[in-house]
Amino acid sequence: MKFGIFYEHQLPRPWEADGEYNLLQNSLTQIEMADRLGYDYAWMVEHHFLEEYSHASSPETFLGAASQRTKNIRLGFGIIQATTNQPHRVAEKVSTLDLLSGGRVEFGLGEGAGPAELHPFGTQVRSKRDRWEEAVQAIIPMFTKEDWEFHGEFHDFPARSVLPKPFQKPHPPLWVACSNIQTITLAGQWGMGALGFTFVSPDAAKAWVNQYYNNLLHHSNLLTDYPVNPNVAMVSGFMCADTDEEAIEKAAGWTFFIFALSHYGREGIDAPGKGDLWKLYQDWRHSEKAQKALTAGLIGSPETIRNKLRQYEEAHVDQVILLNQAGKTSHQDICDSLKLFADEVMPEFHGRESEHQAWKDGVMSGAINLEELDTQPYDVFSHQNEDIVRLSPEQLKAHMAQKEAEQRAEAAVADSAAE
Repeated sequence: MKFGIFYEHQLPRPWEADGEYNLLQNSLTQIEMADRLGYDYAWMVEHHFLEEYSHASSPETFLGAASQRTKNIRLGFGIIQATTNQPHRVAEKVSTLDLLSGGRVEFGLGEGAGPAELHPFGTQVRSKRDRWEEAVQAIIPMFTKEDWEFHGEFHDFPARSVLPKPFQKPHPPLWVACSNIQTITLAGQWGMGALGFTFVSPDAAKAWVNQYYNNLLHHSNLLTDYPVNPNVAMVSGFMCADTDEEAIEKAAGWTFFIFALSHYGREGIDAPGKGDLWKLYQDWRHSEKAQKALTAGLIGSPETIRNKLRQYEEAHVDQVILLNQAGKTSHQDICDSLKLFADEVMPEFHGRESEHQAWKDGVMSGAINLEELDTQPYDVFSHQNEDIVRLSPEQLKAHMAQKEAEQRAEAAVADSAAE
C-alpha cells in the first residue's frame, strides 16, 4: 500500500494578517518533510470562494513551489476543475509542473462543487458532467499532438500546438474525483484512477475495489485515447499520536472539515466575506455525529491505525491519502503525526507493496478473477431505495443513469435558485 498526504488549505476564522502566508509556508515545510520520510504522494485540491473550508484556488502554483523543495514525492492535482478552467490552460499548467518536477505529476480531474463555485465561471451544475467529459476529450490530445483543434458543445477552438509538452510520455497518469462513491464505477469504465473518500467499512472497500477493476477490465469505456491508470485511492481523516486519546484530542480539525463540507453542500454562500463557519461549528463539534467521525478515520495510536489499515490492505486499496491539515490543527501536531506514522506504521505496508503489485498484475492480466460483489449495501442511494436488489452491471448502469437524471433535475433547480 502507498500513502499520500492531502491539502485543502483550511483556514477557519478569525483570520490573522499573516494567516494565509503561514498556512502556505507551513504546508510546504510539511511536504518537504514528507518527502524525506518516504511518503509517496502529496495531493492538492482546487476550490474557489469556499471561505475557511478551502483557500486552495491555485494548485499549480503551490505544487510548483513544492516541486523545488522535494525530490521523490509524487505531486498530485487532486483535482483540477475541468469545468472552470479553459482546456488549453489546463494542459499548459500540467505540462509545466511535470517539467519542473522531473516527471512527478499525477493529473486528477473533477467537476467542481455546486452553484457557489461554478456560477461565477459561467458553468451550471446541471451541465457539469457533460462539460467535464468534453473537457477530458479536448485536453488529453494536447499533450501529444502538434496541432489540435476541437469543436464541441462547450469548447470550440482552432488548431494550435499547445506548449510545453509534459516530461512524462504520453502524459501524467489520469485520476478522477469520486466524491460521489458511485463515480468509482465510472472511474473503472473510464480507465482512470479513483480518488475517493473513506469507505464506510473494509467490506465496502472490497466491494467497490472489485467493481472498479471488473469494470476497467470488462466494461471499459475510455473517453478518448490515453493509457489506463488502474488505481483506487481513499482519503481519510488522520492523526497519529502515542495514544488514541491524544490523537482524538488533536484531531478536532477533521470534524471541522466534515462540518464545513456539509455546510457548503447545504447552504452554499449566503454572504460573501461575512460568514463565520468556525463560530457555527462550535454548536456541532461536540455532537454525537462529530464524535463518531473521530473514530471513523485513521485517528489513533500507531497500533490502532495499523489494525485499520490492514483491513483496507486486504481489500486491495492501492493508496491511502492522509488528511491531516484541517480546521485549526497546529503545524507542530501535523509534523509530529506524519513523523510518527512514517516511523511506526508506514514501513510495514511499504514492505508488502510488491505483494500488492503482484496481485494487481494478476488481475490486469486475467490470471486472477475478482468476484462480482454487491455494492448496493454501501451505495449512497441504498438507504433511500431499500427495494433495490443485486443488480447486474447493465442494470446498475441503468440505475445510475436514472439517479444521474434525478440529480441533474435537482441541479437545474439549484441553478435557477442561485440565479
